[in-house]
Amino acid sequence: MIARRVDAHGSIATCKDAIVTLDTDVNGRHDAFNPAELLLAAIAACMIKGIERVTPMLKFDIRGVEIHLSGVRQESPPKMASIDYQIIVDTDEDDHRLDLLHQNVRKYGTVSNTVANATQLQGVIRRMA
Repeated sequence: MIARRVDAHGSIATCKDAIVTLDTDVNGRHDAFNPAELLLAAIAACMIKGIERVTPMLKFDIRGVEIHLSGVRQESPPKMASIDYQIIVDTDEDDHRLDLLHQNVRKYGTVSNTVANATQLQGVIRRMA
């Protein structure tokens, strides 16, 4: 992965054949993720990838997944004080199996486990309404 400054309004990150525009403008921009949003997106991607990895092993039937995240930023020193999430799964599986999926997502996520060691990462899993 390589990241480089384009100008005072943004940067780009490249990896494999992908390019991501980064909000590195001190005034912010609406067409790119800022660093904190990228962190939340990385956690979400980690959780979804974990679900994709374990559902075949658990023979867990899903139709879709959404991850909702929110972070609380501490000002001094600046850091994420805590991150809350909801994993929302479109499934007919029972509550016990839903909890089992959550346990596996929490246990085997590289990014989520790294973040959980640095800040409070807590959340729930629930069935899509």
